[in-house]
Amino acid sequence: MIASLGEDGFESQLLEQLQPVLPAASWSVYQVGPRCAPTLFMSASSGIPDTTRACWGAYLAGPYREDCTLRFDTGTARSSTQLCHVTAQEVPSEHRVRVYDAHGMAERVSVVRHADDDSLFAVNFYRHAHQRALTDAQIAWFEQLAPALLALAQKHVALRGGSAAVERSPAALRATLLQRCADLTARELDVCTRLLRGMTQDGIAADLQLSLPTVKTYRNRAFTRLGIHFRNELFALVMRGE
Repeated sequence: MIASLGEDGFESQLLEQLQPVLPAASWSVYQVGPRCAPTLFMSASSGIPDTTRACWGAYLAGPYREDCTLRFDTGTARSSTQLCHVTAQEVPSEHRVRVYDAHGMAERVSVVRHADDDSLFAVNFYRHAHQRALTDAQIAWFEQLAPALLALAQKHVALRGGSAAVERSPAALRATLLQRCADLTARELDVCTRLLRGMTQDGIAADLQLSLPTVKTYRNRAFTRLGIHFRNELFALVMRGE
């Protein structure tokens, strides 16, 4: 794992090397919070088609705003690290249907670093539906490895210069959208880039000082030009373009 730290392919190699003790079919590392743009830093799959970016797009299309599965247990102090373990059945219905069921995921173990500003940096490993449930021994192994895995993920992101955050900058998102459709207007791009950064339509209206119906009109026009109908399709379109 350490040999490929900071290099291309680190995420795939780490997942493969963990298979003997933690046979997860996919994993992801991301940051979300009320004061930061949601960012997927890295992800990979093993033995299955890689749908992790589509999964991230589905997560951002709505579930992440209400996601409590990575939040504090009662009494947990802020600015701390926490371990989480959930099955798909324990996840709220919209989150389960859009993210877990749609991508064949059945179970997740995570190590999460909570910051003082209420943002979180999460390292997640997923068992998929075709795999056996994680055993107590495998979960115990994860608990032992979690601090090292968190440190490796944070170091890799630092060595890469926060590349995922750069890729998700407004300018980069606009460029990607224009590659998909050069006919998008400036206002349509304004609305779409904000949707991609996790803002609600009400929030976009306030940010751009437009009425909500006007924002919806720009959104609908942009989606028509792009040949899509839903926000998750917008995420998928941009992910394919990166």
